[in-house]
Amino acid sequence: TIRPVRRSYYDPSSAPGKGVVWEWENDSGTWTPYDMDVGITIQRAYEKQHPWVDLSAIGFCYVIDFATMGQINRQTQRKRRVRRRLDMVYPLVSGTLPKSQSWPASPGAAAAPPVPACACPQCLLVMSVKATVSAAGPGTATLQPRKVPPAPPAASKAPVPAPGAKAPDSVAAVRGSLKPLAAQGSRRQAGSAPALGSASATTSPPGASSSKASRPGLGTLNRNHLQRLAIAQSRVLIASGVPTVPVKNLTGSSPVNPALAGITGILMSAAGLPVCLTRPPKLVLHPPPVSKSEIQSIPGISHSCRKTTKKQAKKGKTPEEVLKKYLQKVRHPPDEDCTICMERLSAPSGYKGPQTAVKPDLVGKLVKCGHVFHLHCLVAMYNNGNKDGSLQCPTCKTIYGVKTGTQPPGKMEYHIIPHALPGHSDCKTIRIIYNIPAGVQGPEHPNPGKSFTARGFPRHCYLPDSEKGRKVLKLLLVAWDRRLIFAIGTSSTTGESDTVIWNEIHHKTEFGSNLTGHGYPDINYLDNVLAELAAQGITEESLAQEKD
Repeated sequence: TIRPVRRSYYDPSSAPGKGVVWEWENDSGTWTPYDMDVGITIQRAYEKQHPWVDLSAIGFCYVIDFATMGQINRQTQRKRRVRRRLDMVYPLVSGTLPKSQSWPASPGAAAAPPVPACACPQCLLVMSVKATVSAAGPGTATLQPRKVPPAPPAASKAPVPAPGAKAPDSVAAVRGSLKPLAAQGSRRQAGSAPALGSASATTSPPGASSSKASRPGLGTLNRNHLQRLAIAQSRVLIASGVPTVPVKNLTGSSPVNPALAGITGILMSAAGLPVCLTRPPKLVLHPPPVSKSEIQSIPGISHSCRKTTKKQAKKGKTPEEVLKKYLQKVRHPPDEDCTICMERLSAPSGYKGPQTAVKPDLVGKLVKCGHVFHLHCLVAMYNNGNKDGSLQCPTCKTIYGVKTGTQPPGKMEYHIIPHALPGHSDCKTIRIIYNIPAGVQGPEHPNPGKSFTARGFPRHCYLPDSEKGRKVLKLLLVAWDRRLIFAIGTSSTTGESDTVIWNEIHHKTEFGSNLTGHGYPDINYLDNVLAELAAQGITEESLAQEKD
C-alpha cells in the first residue's frame, strides 16, 4: 500500500524547535509522548511559569500540574506522572520556510529539481513508482523493451523525476533495459507489462501526440491497474538483482494478490526478514443472525433489561458532615506534603478556591488507608466531584461509601445467544446491548446545559456464558445502576468533546475476531475487567449491598 506522507515545520522557539518533548506515564510504566500540538501548549505554559495548564481548550479533559509534574483527569481525578525531556533533536531548516511537501503531489504542483536517489532496493522501488506516475511523454510511460544499449549498474542512481515533471530519458533507459533481463527469467509474462503512465492498459503508439498523454496519480488507477503496476515494479527489482524468497499464500481464496505479495516479499527479504503472507483476518463485530426464539434469558438474573434515569445528589448532608464519617482528626501532622495542594501538612492548606467553613490548618486522616490531608483540601475535592456521599482517596484510590458516576440516562439489555466466542467453544454467549440517546448535560456533567452526542449506539458487547462470565455480568449491572459504565467527556479516538465515552471499564465489542484488541480470544479479559470493577468499588460485596 502506498500512502501520502508529509512533514511539518515548527518555529525554533517552540517545544520541538528547542528539542523539548513532554511525555506521560502509561499503565505499563513506560513513557508515551504527547501529540506535538499538545506538547507545544504544555511547554508554552511551562515557560511562562504557570503553576498548571488546563488542556480542555484543545479538546482534552486533563490538567497538567507543574509543581507535582502530574497529569490529572478532571473527570475521574486519576493522576499520572509526566516528564519533560530535552534530548529530542529535530533538523533545523535555514532560510525561507519550505512549502508543505507531500507525495503523490496534487495536479499542477510545482516541480522540484531532481536529486540523487539511493540505490537500495526500497529506494529503487520508490524511484520507479514516482517516475512512472509522473511520466507523460510517449516512450517514458511504459516498460516495453527499447532498443538502447544495456545500462551499466551505476545507472540505477539516476535522478528521480519530481512529481508532475517528465521522467528523464536516462530513467526510461534504465527501465527499458531491465525489461529484457526480467523477460529472460519469465518468458510467459514478457509481453504482459502494462503502460504505467496512463489509466488504461494500452500503450501510446509511436508518434502519438503528447498532448493526449494523461497525468493521473495512483488514486485514479483501479485495482487491476495497480496490480499490473505492482507486477511490473517487481520485475524491475528482480532484474536489478534483489534477493527474493518464496512468498506463501496459504489459502487459495486470499484477497492478497500475488503481485502485491511479491513486492512485500522482495522488500522484506532484502532486509533479511523471513516472509510468509497469509490471508488477512476479517473483522467480525457481530454474530450470525439470531431469531427471537433463539434468545434466552440468563439463569439467576431477573429481567433482561435495565434502565437508568438521572439520580439526584443526596440532600441534607454538607461536605463536612460526609467527610466526618471517613476521617480522624490529626493534632500533630506528620512532616510531609498534602498530596492535594502540595503544601506541608504543618502549614495551612494551599487551596485558593471558594472558602469553606473548615479552617485551612486542620488536618485529617482517612480511616481505611491512613493517608493524611488538609481537611480544607478534602472538602474542595468533594465539592468538585459528584457529591454523592462517597469519597475516593486521591493517593491510593480507596473508596469510602458507595461511588456513583455521571452516566447519562439509557437502557442496558442482556440475554444469551446460541453462538460461541473464540476461545470459549464450550459455552454460549452473553450479549449486552447498551443504548444511550443524545441529550443535554446536567449539573453533574462537565458543561451543564450544553447538548451532548452519543455516537455508535446501540453498542453490542459480549461475554462467555460461563460461571465467571455471569459473575462479570452481575457486577456490570451494579456498575450500570451506579452510572459508572459511561461518562460524558472527550473521545480519545475521535477527539470529539461533549460526547458519551467509556468510563475505564473495558468491554469486548468484537464477536468473532480480535483485530482491535476488543475481541476474543483473550484469556485474561475476565480477570482484568473484575479488577477494573473493583477499582470502581464494585465487588461481590456490592451484590449483597444491592440486595439490601
